[in-house]
Amino acid sequence: MKARRHAKILELINSRPIDTQDELLGLLSENGFSVTQATVSRDIKELRLVKTLTSDGKYHYTAHTEHPKSEMSDKFLLIFSESVREIDSAGNMLVIKCFTGMANAVCAALDTLHWSGVVGTLAGDDTIFMVMRDEQNAHELVSQLRRMMA
Repeated sequence: MKARRHAKILELINSRPIDTQDELLGLLSENGFSVTQATVSRDIKELRLVKTLTSDGKYHYTAHTEHPKSEMSDKFLLIFSESVREIDSAGNMLVIKCFTGMANAVCAALDTLHWSGVVGTLAGDDTIFMVMRDEQNAHELVSQLRRMMA
């Protein structure tokens, strides 16, 4: 449950500006996560969210981007293993099926790892579409991602 909540938090802060813990608490509640303010506060600390000044002059929560590689890999594995249902490829394209509402968080986590051979990603509600440089890159990534699911 914690991994899904963390994934939802990352999805929420990547999809809209969130200024306060109360706002995040309300959005989590709207999405079926009944938690306390203290839990949201711990989640913010664990995810290392920071408030960043944006071009509109306001501060919003953002994911801190300077995680050590191994720590980010651990978080990715947790989000990935809890969210992904199946992976397939056709030519140089990958399709990753996720549980409903989880694709954005998984895709954001995938993007932070800068996989070799990835041209671009696109996430919907439950599906991620990835374009790879070539078929070989696609097959290699499918193999790696399937091993992570096991």
